[in-house]
Amino acid sequence: MRNDWILDVLTDLRTFAELNGMPATADHLSDACLVVAVELANKDPEAQVDRACQHEIANRELSRIRPAS
Repeated sequence: MRNDWILDVLTDLRTFAELNGMPATADHLSDACLVVAVELANKDPEAQVDRACQHEIANRELSRIRPAS
C-alpha cells in the first residue's frame, strides 16, 4: 500500500493556504511535506520520495506566480 498520498494532501493544503493569503501556514505545510518525505523514506527505503521535492518545486513556482496578498 502506498503511503505517499499524505504528500498530496499536504500539497493541496499548502496550495490553498498560499492562494488564500496564509503564507505562514503555507511555509509550515512545506516543512511538513519534507518531514513526511523523510519519515516515509526511513520507513521504506525503496519508496520514491522525489515526489515531495517535485511538489515543493511546484509550490515555490506558484508562490512566484501569485504571491499572497
